[in-house]
Amino acid sequence: MRVVDVAEFYSPTGGGVRTYIDRKFEAAAQLGHELFVIAPGPEDRVEPRGAGALIQIRCPRLPFDANYHMFWDAKPVHRWLDSLSPDLVEASSPWRGAWIVANWSGPAARAMFMHADPVAIYPQRWLAPVASPDQIDQLFEWFWNYLRNLTGRFSSVVAGGLWLAKRFEQHGVASVAGIPLGVDRGAFSPGLRDERLRSELLKACGCPDNAKLALAVGRFHPEKRWPMVIEAVSRASADVPIGLVVVGDGIDRARVLRAAAGKPNVHLIPPIRDRPRLATLLASADVLTHGCDSETFGLLPAEAMASGLPLVGPDRGGFADLARPSTSEIYRSGDVEAAAAAIRRLFARDQSVLKAAAIEAAAGVRHDTDHFADLFEHYQAVAARAWSATSRAAASPLRTVGAEA
Repeated sequence: MRVVDVAEFYSPTGGGVRTYIDRKFEAAAQLGHELFVIAPGPEDRVEPRGAGALIQIRCPRLPFDANYHMFWDAKPVHRWLDSLSPDLVEASSPWRGAWIVANWSGPAARAMFMHADPVAIYPQRWLAPVASPDQIDQLFEWFWNYLRNLTGRFSSVVAGGLWLAKRFEQHGVASVAGIPLGVDRGAFSPGLRDERLRSELLKACGCPDNAKLALAVGRFHPEKRWPMVIEAVSRASADVPIGLVVVGDGIDRARVLRAAAGKPNVHLIPPIRDRPRLATLLASADVLTHGCDSETFGLLPAEAMASGLPLVGPDRGGFADLARPSTSEIYRSGDVEAAAAAIRRLFARDQSVLKAAAIEAAAGVRHDTDHFADLFEHYQAVAARAWSATSRAAASPLRTVGAEA
């Protein structure tokens, strides 16, 4: 099968979407499929990948994030779709890229992969002090109406997490398939723990070896709530010595720097692109502290779980789906004191029992090969239904003529 992914938010310097698509190329080749990804970029460029290619189309830069570009003219995308003649076209955002796919005149099946919930990411965070999530959903009914109209142009809507699939269904989005993501379990393991690295990181935080090492990993974006996480760890460290290493960068850098200022136990390091190094870092910590409540799946928390790391995170979004009582503590989303209390509770447990449970849980984390196998199987079924419907429509006039003869 030939699949073309019109990926509006793929960037070589991006985060979770980049990681996901890079793995998707590998999985497609292993499963015998051709995958082509069309993405906006700084220049026209074709990079062979497996049995397919990454195709970048020169597009304007996204005004609020220099890592990304935005689709503008539909014609170059349509020309590529015409030349590739895919069995299925995937749109991986609900914005300009999706409309370009929806308005293409080709016969291929169309699916939309929702990597995020825009209402949860933005208005539910912005308006949380004055309105409940349900009230905010009602206020943004115009968006849900927009999404229902847009997805009505697609044969299937895929959500990478079960909580997100349920949320879309509750808002009247049709033909939703929940296909949970997964992680590269071969790259992450509790066996990668490095006590020397742990000691070095605690020293960088001004903490002794008997302190706890907490990690916060991800791009600096308001949806990640890193200032709240930093403050929560700071409050919890008044009771339990904790060093916090924050790994990342991004448009929210200034707020993160202000949150970390004057906190000697907080150490910031740049994003880690080297996956083995990241895997070693995750395995060497004592807890992953997480703040985002709007993720589709929670790729980084899942990677931390596969590394044998206990978790602290919010009670909404993909994290809440992943969290296990034996290895995690959850807190009321956006509540800094509740987050601090959750960190205290985790470290008040019997740490040997907690670690053993975390190592056992690592083996149960969903593998991304399972996700991609399920995804491509679903796409084959969607493409087959579309082909069957097209064939019946094409044959119908002939049957009419034959009947008249």
